[in-house]
Amino acid sequence: MTTNDLEAQAPVGQNVAKLEANLSRVEELTQRLLKVMGQGRTVAPSLQGPSQELYVKAATAYMTEMIQNPAKLIEHQLEFWGKSVKHYVEAQHLLAQGKLEPPTDETPKDRRFAHELWDTNPYFNFIKQQYLLNAAAVQQAVEDIDTLDSEEKKRLRYFSQQMVDMISPTNFLPTNPEALALAAETEGESLVAGLENMIADLEANDGDLVVTLADKKAFTLGKNLATTPGAVVYRNHIFELIQYAPTTEKVYETPLIIFPPWINKFYILDLKPQNSLIKWAVDQGYTVFVVSWVNPDAGYRETSMTNYIEEGYLTALKEVREICGVKKVNAVGYCIAGTTLALTLALMKKRKDTSVNSATFFTTLTDFSDRGEVGVFLDNDFVDGIESQVEESGMLDSFFMSRTFSYLRSNDLIYGPAIKSYMLGKAPPAFDLLYWNGDGTNLPARMAVEYLRGLCQDDKFATEGFDVAGDTVRIKDVTVPLCAVACETDHIAAWKSSYTGITKMGSKDKTFILSESGHIAGIINPPSKKKYGHYTNPDLGLTPEDWQDSADKHEGSWWPRWDSWLSEKSGKKVTARTPGDEKHPVLAPAPGTYVLSK
Repeated sequence: MTTNDLEAQAPVGQNVAKLEANLSRVEELTQRLLKVMGQGRTVAPSLQGPSQELYVKAATAYMTEMIQNPAKLIEHQLEFWGKSVKHYVEAQHLLAQGKLEPPTDETPKDRRFAHELWDTNPYFNFIKQQYLLNAAAVQQAVEDIDTLDSEEKKRLRYFSQQMVDMISPTNFLPTNPEALALAAETEGESLVAGLENMIADLEANDGDLVVTLADKKAFTLGKNLATTPGAVVYRNHIFELIQYAPTTEKVYETPLIIFPPWINKFYILDLKPQNSLIKWAVDQGYTVFVVSWVNPDAGYRETSMTNYIEEGYLTALKEVREICGVKKVNAVGYCIAGTTLALTLALMKKRKDTSVNSATFFTTLTDFSDRGEVGVFLDNDFVDGIESQVEESGMLDSFFMSRTFSYLRSNDLIYGPAIKSYMLGKAPPAFDLLYWNGDGTNLPARMAVEYLRGLCQDDKFATEGFDVAGDTVRIKDVTVPLCAVACETDHIAAWKSSYTGITKMGSKDKTFILSESGHIAGIINPPSKKKYGHYTNPDLGLTPEDWQDSADKHEGSWWPRWDSWLSEKSGKKVTARTPGDEKHPVLAPAPGTYVLSK
């Protein structure tokens, strides 16, 4: 052996030593991991998944189907067996010939398997193909069940897909080629970094594993998020009222107040200047107010929908009128805040209060006869569990809400981020939208149950009437001029359900806009991006499907179209208003104090 040979081997020895050191570090971190994992909250089974009744019904229905129509099920089983055996034989045949290459791959494209080794390495390609064959077989088995009702079938389809997604080979280190290759390339450093990321997430959430989606150190509210200049001009125990500083010499006489959902924080409407709906509205010459809701704790146990309407909406509307010296305002409600705005308008109709000149609804459900994708979590098994949890704690913890919405897009919001953070050891991105998504809020116990039972489950507002402040209000009582914006791929507020609710309202002046994209991206879609288009159709007497089929497609954001509609409802131009007045002194600069509460 020459000196050159020894020198060539030295780096290898160093690499092995580095790998051993990293693996030793992994052992140390594992002990720390086991310690913190024991600190997590105990979550009731009713909040972990559907009741066993669903699976019992599914199994019974499958057995019934097998007895009544065995030929169909046997055909599908044989098809699955045939594909699996053929796949195995083809892979073995190539190996027998000494060819280290995968067999023909006719499985559908799936972005989870984007790494090249899924296509080029025979071992990983075999695993991928067989997983996708198995997944298709599970989906087919669910579709073969014809004796479940449509809602049960929808739930079975959803939860079986969750199981299939959970056991994807990408989610496990031994069957994730990208993670294994990176671990080898970095001598195990990626695994150490991944464990450190996991432990940091567990410690930050008291033992609950919540994947950090965005770099929390990259953003500070008021500095690089929620930066539109303004001030808190009113505060009570429910909300802070923020008035934004004008950027034009003249403004429309009728002010605009925006009610964001209290399920999340308001700054989704004011992320960065270039995608801030609030800043854009100010720049169009509107006097803009926004409600920043309190993040409730257990002390808000008895806070109800009536409290949100009386001490939230009606109070905010009154304060805006006083500050601006006007008799009428224009109002916007987003998601659940739009639902509650509709309840408020119906109550105001009963009270002969005409102080809202027009209303705009963003991704709002008022008719819950079809609850869309989120409906899988709105049956009694889950809602009973939520009711028990809030009775004990006094509030619906943001942990449960965040987890529910994340599971509606589990590959994008749970498994994908977990793979990058925990297996690849990558730091979370500096992404403003994901930062906001992780900044959740709690819901008061009483209000949460009223919303889930009375609106989501019983659909009272669109049927027999919903009780608010001693009155029974109905959807037909909403009679102000209105504009509604729904989103085509919205997984929280299905656009067809939103459309149905709008058609049932009593207003004679109605405009409906369908934006491309989803619950957030379809709304936060500034004109400068020139990204998502939108549909319009003045005929609201059509079914949702016929409305879309005959609608006009427009390129670009719906914001300018809404501006044209809203400006006609906003009166003449007057001298721009600075935040507050003598009776409403500046209490704090925007974005206020409530938004900072964790």
